[in-house]
Amino acid sequence: MEVNDLLLRSLMFVPSHNEKLMDSAAKSNADVLLLDVEDSVQPFNNKQIARDTILKYIQANTFKNKRIFPRVNDRESGELLKDVFQLTVDGINGFMYPKAKRGEDIYFFDKLLETIEYEKGIPVGTFKIIPLIETASAVMNVQEICTASPRVIAIAYGSEDFVTDLEGIHDLEHQSLFTPRAMIAMGARAAGVIPIDTVHVRVHDLEDLEKNLKISKNLGFEGMLVLNPKEIPLVHQYYSPTKQEVEDAKAMLSMADQAKKEGEGVAIINGKFIGPPMIKAAKKTLIKESLINRGKGV
Repeated sequence: MEVNDLLLRSLMFVPSHNEKLMDSAAKSNADVLLLDVEDSVQPFNNKQIARDTILKYIQANTFKNKRIFPRVNDRESGELLKDVFQLTVDGINGFMYPKAKRGEDIYFFDKLLETIEYEKGIPVGTFKIIPLIETASAVMNVQEICTASPRVIAIAYGSEDFVTDLEGIHDLEHQSLFTPRAMIAMGARAAGVIPIDTVHVRVHDLEDLEKNLKISKNLGFEGMLVLNPKEIPLVHQYYSPTKQEVEDAKAMLSMADQAKKEGEGVAIINGKFIGPPMIKAAKKTLIKESLINRGKGV
């Protein structure tokens, strides 16, 4: 599975013990549903209800054509084995792993999945991993986390837990998040995986969401964690190529191809040289547009 074949603009959290919210999620157009078995599933006895509910919905084919990544509990919770043994079934694409602090956590999770796949007769490597970066240690070890397992397709930033761990403040202008966001995006791109930005906690403030999306796209993020379906249209708008970007990409590749056929070393568009980085970006734009048109994901 190549990173360029993935469409991960919106990843929406869904408390899996709540059937009303599960029904709503099934009707959403989020690229990925993060069926939660962790933080939003309280009190503790609801965790088994959440696992059972996920299986019920999967078996009923309620999430047909949806990309499903349950957020499991971490390795110190005592619940991780129950989570993955029950939920490694057809219809689940992979798992979001929370509170990863270093590569060792992801390596451990990879081997746990491998053991269960082998035990169940499932091809090894079937289930992918999206680590959630939500501690200061994880930010500092981001590249190690990204490269700890070939199952890692993306990493996502969890800002609220991060700020708590940092003993910092999530200010209204989001300045305290800028540096970790930049480090996470760079770490992911350096490792060849997709960076996913943090949730927008003020879900009803779409104006502030748009401000965050502008920063997010500038930093190199390719998608965002979502708490409410009302955020999805704006999130998709910012992480999808515009009509103009698609037209420019087509024109750029056409001119570069023509220059190559004519033996020209370079092509020029709008007074700018078309170099290899621009050609690479244009190809990515058209790949993403194709994925969106086909509704293709994991």
